Amino acid sequence: MPRGTGSCRVDLHSILRKAYELDASDVHLIAGQPVVCRIHQVMTPLPDFGIISKENARKFLEQMCSPESLATFEKQKDSDFSYAAEGIARYRVNAHMQKCSVGLAMRMIKTKVPPLANLSLPEVIARLTYLPRGLVLVTGDTGSGKSTTLAAMIQAMNQRYSKHIITLEDPVEYVFTSDKCVIEQRELGQDMPSFASGLKHALRQDPDIILVGEMRDLETTALAISAAETGHLVLSTLHTVNASQTVERIIDMYPGGQQNQIRSMLSNTLQAVVSQTLFRRIDRPGMVPAVETLLCTPAVRNLIREARTFEIPNVIETSRAIGMSSLDSSIAELYFNGLISREDAIAQAAYPDKLERQLAA
Repeated sequence: MPRGTGSCRVDLHSILRKAYELDASDVHLIAGQPVVCRIHQVMTPLPDFGIISKENARKFLEQMCSPESLATFEKQKDSDFSYAAEGIARYRVNAHMQKCSVGLAMRMIKTKVPPLANLSLPEVIARLTYLPRGLVLVTGDTGSGKSTTLAAMIQAMNQRYSKHIITLEDPVEYVFTSDKCVIEQRELGQDMPSFASGLKHALRQDPDIILVGEMRDLETTALAISAAETGHLVLSTLHTVNASQTVERIIDMYPGGQQNQIRSMLSNTLQAVVSQTLFRRIDRPGMVPAVETLLCTPAVRNLIREARTFEIPNVIETSRAIGMSSLDSSIAELYFNGLISREDAIAQAAYPDKLERQLAA
């Protein structure tokens, strides 16, 4: 039988081993299609494994998920869970139905937490791990490296402090080993019914540092801000692309009558917003982040309090000496250092026309 035309002839472990060797960030196992991996942002078929049959797609699902996750899948036709492939890596998995058969999207999570110094991030992000309290947000699109950045920050604090860290995740991604800190990791669905419930009870568990996987609703957001107000360091994520949009997204979660109050609370608790976008490198295989960094100086706190968040980009541009950086200036730096292409730089810029003129100068 010619390669790529038959049903899948190998086991799940072989597929994941090959994907790992190719440095794939994602693996897609869809009935009726070949194995497809995302390698440095490019969707790449692996025809040597043949076409995945409906039976094999279902078998892979049952091999990876717990009875609870399988029950969720049967009821909702979607389920999110984590899977550890022994000797390879951990994966964040979404199982779903498509064309009346199983599809699996698997995001690889490397088993070892990378040091912050190895992530090509601005030095100011390492300084954020010394904060005693407040709210730090890491934002960006899906696949922009938010989880890796937060894990590296947690690990830096784990190696430095004797504190209690609680993580609330969906699902647990990087698995931490308690070093100087005591670390507890709770997974949505298995260890807690919701982020809001986990966060509410975490406040009674004597934490110093709390990681909330995502501030995805009003109740979770309100509890996270309250936790930061009461002296905890809270780290979380949002799917926003820059600092000013992040602030507005939080404010807009609240009813109109409460927005002035939340502006005041947020202006007091927010410490920093780090917004990431990943680029494919042109100097060597791999990815590199462009990063917008907002630090909450007194001037920024006033802008938040007075509903003048549209002025935040100007403050970022004029505060580079203390570690702030706009997305476009970070992109330009990557381009001038020969790390990314001109086309990619302009395509992902906040202000493409302005950046194009800057790159041509």
